Amino acid sequence: MMTNRTRFNSLIALMVALLLAQGAAFALHSTQPNRASSGKSRHKSSHHRKLRWNPMFRPSHDSLLRQNEEIDRIELPRIQDDDELEALKASNALVPIRESATVKIERSLDPARRYCRPWTRDFVEDLSQAYYKQFHAQIQVNSAVRTVKVQKKLRRHNRNAAPAEGETASSHLAGITVDLQRRGMTKEQVRFVERYLFYLRELGLVEPEEERRHWCFHVMVSDRYADWRQSQTIFQHIPTDDTEVAVTGSK
Repeated sequence: MMTNRTRFNSLIALMVALLLAQGAAFALHSTQPNRASSGKSRHKSSHHRKLRWNPMFRPSHDSLLRQNEEIDRIELPRIQDDDELEALKASNALVPIRESATVKIERSLDPARRYCRPWTRDFVEDLSQAYYKQFHAQIQVNSAVRTVKVQKKLRRHNRNAAPAEGETASSHLAGITVDLQRRGMTKEQVRFVERYLFYLRELGLVEPEEERRHWCFHVMVSDRYADWRQSQTIFQHIPTDDTEVAVTGSK
């Protein structure tokens, strides 16, 4: 069994690696103001710089493959239709995502699809509590479980959406994924969530993407999160500046 000192040393090593990487990972580049403009215009433009899209977790084909490999490892079904969806709810294989002081749900999300796997809900609740403690703001869930039927309909309106079938099918179909609102977050809030997800991804517990079209964090959560969560002495030590790292425990 790993000793407390070994755990601590492992955590320190991860923290150092993250801090060394943060310069590139969190960079947001801005355009230069027009030098011919007046001092007043330059001052105004400094408050309205256009930020380039430079996410830490860029969507990729490989990421979709990893998400589907995880679903296959757990041996979860891709939910075909509403009948299968309701059966999984009835057996508590899917659980409701509840609004609270720390979590809100996009109003347009169908109440029938405000469900996910239990460990995914645990992740949402843990992240939302840490986020609320830092910013006194809620995390918003924009999407959760979907059926193949819903995904096919979505693809007709959005060709960038993941397929409903195949090795790169949407991981929403297994109920292990949520989309969390990114639009409207400050630079500091985005950095906070990225660090939080970076740590969990390094432990093999999540596979995140940052989607530009809908400005959200797409996060697939492994069932290993449940075991890891139970094995930890969870503490909410979340970074408030560039010298700290978001952690909820040590491996």
